[in-house]
Amino acid sequence: MEDLTASWQSLNQDIITCRACPRLVSWREQVAREKRRAYRDFDYWGRPVPGFGDHRARLLVIGLAPGAHGANRTGRVFTGDGSGDFLYEALYEAGFASQPTSRHRDDGMVLTDAFITAVGRCAPPANRPTADELNTCRPYLAREFQLMPQIEVIVTLGQLAFDGCRR
Repeated sequence: MEDLTASWQSLNQDIITCRACPRLVSWREQVAREKRRAYRDFDYWGRPVPGFGDHRARLLVIGLAPGAHGANRTGRVFTGDGSGDFLYEALYEAGFASQPTSRHRDDGMVLTDAFITAVGRCAPPANRPTADELNTCRPYLAREFQLMPQIEVIVTLGQLAFDGCRR
């Protein structure tokens, strides 16, 4: 169990400290500095976003990439934006989430038997990562798959997430 915990910590650290894609690094940091007016008093995360949830999950949900003013702001995938509102409410109704909304990283949200991640780890300009950027992130998703051999169901949210999952 300690090895598994250390493996997750290592993976998350590798994700959070990644600076491999200059365009994405520049964009995510610019968004974090300039902020949207509604969030001007918030401290933005402004870094790559790791997956979130139960490491023993049988359900894996895979999205495209963090939202500029959602996960790029909060530091937790699908948190703090409209897509997260829909996803967490659905997970709550199905018994996978402890609450129907997820507003910030420390809001008490707990996922049971579900894990959420993305094929891209940085908020991309116009919500469009390039193929090269997604390829750069691919090893992170592969490591998550290796750490969760018990996954039984994978739900991909969109064509790019589906394609990224299949590679």
